[in-house]
Amino acid sequence: MTLGFTDALLIIDLQNDFCPGGSLPISGAHAIVPLINALVIHFPHIILTQDWHPPAHISFASTHPNQQPYQMVEAPYGPQTLWPDHCLQQTPGAQFHPDLDVHQAEYILRKGVRPNLDSYSAFLENDHTTSTGLAGYLRERNLSRLFLCGLAYDFCVLYSAIDGKQLGFETIVIEDACRPVNLSGPAGLSGSVETANISLAAANVPRIQSTDVLTR
Repeated sequence: MTLGFTDALLIIDLQNDFCPGGSLPISGAHAIVPLINALVIHFPHIILTQDWHPPAHISFASTHPNQQPYQMVEAPYGPQTLWPDHCLQQTPGAQFHPDLDVHQAEYILRKGVRPNLDSYSAFLENDHTTSTGLAGYLRERNLSRLFLCGLAYDFCVLYSAIDGKQLGFETIVIEDACRPVNLSGPAGLSGSVETANISLAAANVPRIQSTDVLTR
């Protein structure tokens, strides 16, 4: 696969709290760091997203009395999965994995910053209306094709890819450079990988392997 100057690698939420030892660990999350570092070398543009939650964020189970992580509640903007407290602003857990090569990053988008509104997607908050500003940045830079990797495949990567596609960008998921929450085993998230695969196919978002880029 040939890359051009309008292509960008979008690295989603590769942060300490989602890796082993973090508050919301995703199985095998640390294992994709070397692969993503290898991909970085091949792309002319690198963009990072970073969960950046304030205390008592609406997505935290601890914010809701008598609720547990991985349960669902009805937020003002619709259903919301509850999570352990994670990626709190200015904490080590919110920082990028220390081995992630970020020196080529041109832009870091922080999301989930509003106390009463979560944000899985890099493009739209969970009300599916409020923009993060990423689409405008990409258009100003004339970046039109996005390759997505990172965490988690069945949530933030998924919603970012679908929203990006609907906003007019060509989006492609590098499947083996992602890891899903589902592999960590929360009962409430059973089947999320299969649902993600179906949703990506329905949105006409291709899934490729890293070798499709690295061996071009």
